Amino acid sequence: MDKYYVNNNPQQTGEHEVHKEGCDHFPSDHKYLGEYSKCQAAVEKAQSFYTNVDGCYWCCRDCHTR
Repeated sequence: MDKYYVNNNPQQTGEHEVHKEGCDHFPSDHKYLGEYSKCQAAVEKAQSFYTNVDGCYWCCRDCHTR
């Protein structure tokens, strides 16, 4: 299981990205989401905080949609 976080600061395109711990693009201002076996569950959790959520292209590619 991986530890997931969501960036508290939105991207220029408006979405808050979900990252795995250890990602090279890990944000400094983040919120811990929990441990999950798949990024989809982390994205769902992040959607309880933010409406516009996407997975990081680098560490959560299965959840990256934009």
